[in-house]
Amino acid sequence: MDGQILLTLGVIAATTYALVGLRAAPDLVLLGGLTILIVAGVVQPRDALAGFANEGLITVAVLYVVAEGLRQTGGISFIGQQLLGQPKSLRVAQSKIMLPTAVMSAFINNTPVVAMVLPVINDWARKHRLSVSHLFLPLSYAAVLGGLCTLVGTSTTLVVNGLLIEETNGKDALGMFDIAWIGVPATAVGLIYILTFGRWLLPERKPAITQLDDPREYSVEMMVDRGSPLVGKTIAEAGLRNLPGMYLMEIDRAGHVMAAVASTERLEADDRLIFVGVVESVVDLRKIPGLKPATDQVFEIDGPRTERCLVEAVVSNSCPLVRMTIRESRFRSRYNAAVIAVARNGQRIRKKIGDIELMPGDTVLLETHPSFVELQRNSRDFFLVGRVEDSSPPRHERAWVARAILAAMVVVVAFEQLSMLKAALLAAGLMILTRCCRGSEARRSIDWGVLLAMGAGLGIGRALQASGAAHEIAISLVGLLGNNPRLVLAIIYGITMIFTNLITAKAAAVLFFPIAIATAHGLDVSIMPFAIAVMVASAASLATPIGYQTNLMVYGPGGYRFSDYLRLGGPLSLLVWAITILIAPEVWPF
Repeated sequence: MDGQILLTLGVIAATTYALVGLRAAPDLVLLGGLTILIVAGVVQPRDALAGFANEGLITVAVLYVVAEGLRQTGGISFIGQQLLGQPKSLRVAQSKIMLPTAVMSAFINNTPVVAMVLPVINDWARKHRLSVSHLFLPLSYAAVLGGLCTLVGTSTTLVVNGLLIEETNGKDALGMFDIAWIGVPATAVGLIYILTFGRWLLPERKPAITQLDDPREYSVEMMVDRGSPLVGKTIAEAGLRNLPGMYLMEIDRAGHVMAAVASTERLEADDRLIFVGVVESVVDLRKIPGLKPATDQVFEIDGPRTERCLVEAVVSNSCPLVRMTIRESRFRSRYNAAVIAVARNGQRIRKKIGDIELMPGDTVLLETHPSFVELQRNSRDFFLVGRVEDSSPPRHERAWVARAILAAMVVVVAFEQLSMLKAALLAAGLMILTRCCRGSEARRSIDWGVLLAMGAGLGIGRALQASGAAHEIAISLVGLLGNNPRLVLAIIYGITMIFTNLITAKAAAVLFFPIAIATAHGLDVSIMPFAIAVMVASAASLATPIGYQTNLMVYGPGGYRFSDYLRLGGPLSLLVWAITILIAPEVWPF
């Protein structure tokens, strides 16, 4: 081997060690490896950086914006709460989670799907006294498997398809549902496997971070808006009976107070609902369509409600509003902030918000602009001021717009009217133009670390080809295994599967794609089954928490150990391996 091949293989070995042994950030490691290869002259800068213009990479970036539009409008989360309902057993609970998640992940990138669904399932599990360790890992696996059913389900398939387009000059680009030949049976077999064996293979564990009892128990009033979808529903049907960390204390209906409200009581327009609970549950209340804060304070806050957030502030003894009621103090006009709840040293305040007298030490929960935190941080009126994360209310009135945009994107790609990139660009633009999400939110939604890792990994893949390292590895594999294409395909899949669980899915995809293509050329067979094998093997990262983002997202909240992934995901990985090797050569012949 010449020096360039040895250097390239050495860089790949070093990056693999850094990703597996040092747990270093993938984007920094891969960019570092690419830098060495560029400086050493193994690959020209133009070729090395061409990966950042890869069609699949750009599509992934744009789909983050589409998913953000759905998140900002509550287009998925509230529907999810309604679909879950009341589980009769653990198996039913798992199926209620996995089936919708797999379907959603087929059409929305699976990482934002899990990010949106995770808090919904966490609250649902607390409400029904289910262990999250039995639910979160099946959630992640359902998202990964569902992502294999369409081209847009996971960013890994988009990246490999982009590489395939470059390799064949667009002749062998995959359609929206081509990968479903493998994805659908793999998802079906995988879900059956989890439902059958998950009970025994997943022990009950406590989360690494548990929610402690919050001493700040707020009293908060919410009003049923006119035209609300909650009007006419019972308390139970509206999902207001068993809220985690909060309960409905009473209803004020036109001056008539109903205490100890029954689950069968039907809601009416302008009902004032008095809840008692922790701040996280107040945030959840604001995300229910048709409920709004019921405050009788003077003047309105400037700007639309969707641009506001929740802020906690502790009233100081030097505040000029102490011992005045919130209504008398004209709190809203003075601070451009509405008091929606008050906590007082664990005491339950049985008054309407406007009638509460502010006392030193009271913690007030405010609906205001984010700028309030900076304006009042050093004010003598408040001891402490802090913003409640993710507390801006969803734009529920635009949820149907976001869903329609997503559906239109899927349809035009499925009927091959537009390429995936063009359809995603249009969908993202429509999300911003229709105000499903703002431009600033769209920019923040993009995971730049993932994109940098993908682009750098593609550059290292180019170096594998340019140096001849991919060709040498392919020759070695063919010489070792003979001319049996299916056997070589199984080995290529197996090696990619091992590495995807160690160095992340996208890194494995971009590193092994050129090796798979060179191997196919060495055997003088079609590259398609080999490209599909790398695509599925890298996307189906199931045996470790570090291989894929969704596995890592549930690791801490589910209280899992590394061995839990190997115990449940190891056999599942082998099942997907067998399905791919059986089906791929039949659909895409050698």
